Amino acid sequence: MIAEETIDRIDRLLIDHGLDQEAVSRLRGMWPELHFTYCSDDDVCGPTAVRESDGFSIYLVDNRDHCLSFTSDASLASGLVLAEHDQDS
Repeated sequence: MIAEETIDRIDRLLIDHGLDQEAVSRLRGMWPELHFTYCSDDDVCGPTAVRESDGFSIYLVDNRDHCLSFTSDASLASGLVLAEHDQDS
């Protein structure tokens, strides 16, 4: 489970400081119990983002049954996909 307040805080930190590999490393240090994936938003097909900000989107993932899948339910989520938008979009 990921609390909505946690998602909001992560979103705010990324808005304030930007999304890059260093930011993801800092987030992993702040929330070691969560799984973070960093990728391009072009690599994500199908799911709806739980947060969309200028420059990135946040998606939730669930790892029940030993297989990662996207979810829109924060109560089932075990991690986040932080997807950077293409600068040209």
